[in-house]
Amino acid sequence: MDVKEFDYDLPDKLIAQKPEDNRDESQLMCLDKNTGKINEEIFKNIIDYVNPNDMIIFNNSEVIPARMYGEKIPTGTEIEILLLNEIEEGKWEVLVKPGKRVKKGVKVSFGNDLLIGEAVEYTDFGGRIMEFSYEGDFSEIIDKLGEMPLPPYINRKLDNPDRYQTVYAKKRGSAAAPTAGLHFTNELINDLKNKGVGIGYLTLHVGLGTFRPVRTDKVEEHDMHSEYYELDQNVIDKIKKTKKNGGRIIAVGTTVTRTLESVATQNNGKLKSSKGWTDIFIYPGYEFKAIDALITNFHLPKSTLLMLVSAFAGKENIMKAYQKAVKKEYRFFSLGDAMFIY
Repeated sequence: MDVKEFDYDLPDKLIAQKPEDNRDESQLMCLDKNTGKINEEIFKNIIDYVNPNDMIIFNNSEVIPARMYGEKIPTGTEIEILLLNEIEEGKWEVLVKPGKRVKKGVKVSFGNDLLIGEAVEYTDFGGRIMEFSYEGDFSEIIDKLGEMPLPPYINRKLDNPDRYQTVYAKKRGSAAAPTAGLHFTNELINDLKNKGVGIGYLTLHVGLGTFRPVRTDKVEEHDMHSEYYELDQNVIDKIKKTKKNGGRIIAVGTTVTRTLESVATQNNGKLKSSKGWTDIFIYPGYEFKAIDALITNFHLPKSTLLMLVSAFAGKENIMKAYQKAVKKEYRFFSLGDAMFIY
């Protein structure tokens, strides 16, 4: 399958540079994947599309201030790193810029030696394994030194950095936000609960696997990067109960989708309590085993996320929906508008 099949024209002006003033007032495009029918709504109206016996599953990973700027020792050259995955205490997989300046053995000072990182290994994806030395609590140090890692297509800092964090974020570890969840308010979640909708949480720490661009010509040749997930038994019990009662499993975002589908794929279509790493790559031809509906944003051309939603809704349906979204000037990408595919 050619990657070019997932390309589309998007005017730069439609790339959202800031969120809507209110989280739940983004535009919402509702797509019936069986008929291709589209309804246009405001996000808070998603409650009208969810049934009392359905279950919505969120990714409760919290974005860390993963982007840090330091100086190469002893030259003083500015080095930028992005924390991706914690391998063990004090050792992280990172992206570095400029990479050619950070060879194995190079040390980088952050915050006037408050934190010192040494590149100890190369990774398969052009990054580094960096071992840090410091005194005190690592989380507190990166809270002091780090910045919220906004995507490169957002060219301004947010007035309120919390808007790049879901209201239910709980477990620290993501290098990017699970952006479909940014549209939810605590009030909307409570309204869904009051309607009788089941609510569940899992964790997938968003890393390179979610936002790494596809650089191959053929879809099948792309290798996904592994991301850490946790799926607890209490959520699985709720899922089983929902299915038994004829309800739908609604995934909030591609990260929830990839977690559930990964676990189901590993266990012959069944969900089991587990934690570990997933590099599942979902593209057209994949048979879904766990989810029935999907809440998601509008994704980059030729991205693995666009391929995933195309697998779920049908590529023709998705491309038509995206054409309509461009024509109607929807707001695209991380801080933009949303889709509900059912």
